[in-house]
Amino acid sequence: MNTINTLVRRARRGDAEAFIALIEECRMTLRRVALGYLKNEEDVADAMQDTILDAYEHIGSLKKEEYFKTWLVRILINRCTKRYRINQRKAYLEDYTEEAQCDAGSAEVEFREMLSALPDDSRVIFQLYYGEQFTTREIGEILGINENTVKSRLHRGKEQLRNAIEGKADNKFA
Repeated sequence: MNTINTLVRRARRGDAEAFIALIEECRMTLRRVALGYLKNEEDVADAMQDTILDAYEHIGSLKKEEYFKTWLVRILINRCTKRYRINQRKAYLEDYTEEAQCDAGSAEVEFREMLSALPDDSRVIFQLYYGEQFTTREIGEILGINENTVKSRLHRGKEQLRNAIEGKADNKFA
């Protein structure tokens, strides 16, 4: 983590190479989080591009180097939320069951399929907690919600997934 802090300090001083190295370090996390929000690869790419540009322009506003990844994910979530709302207004959102084509392994595809069964407020929390290993406290900070709300949405989401899995099993044997 010390390397990341050094890169952040260099990027804050205007070192573009250090900023690029930071983005490369976080690229897959950004992609997975964006896919938790958005189902369309083009929207994911646009949200990531906007996030990177915002981060580059505002890296001077980052207060603590050790929170770079959290800060970056927060920017991404804001961008994804904005893009999601624009898509809803335009009424061309794809069906939730349709999965975007990607080079992910089957475990990641299954994880994304499970996430798509969750309500919007739980989907991102699950992605951050299980997919990116953020703590409930960090997720609360990223999303601007109480840590207990994060915990209750995780609990409620687990129940919803359990019921969905049991429903599929019942249908399989009926």
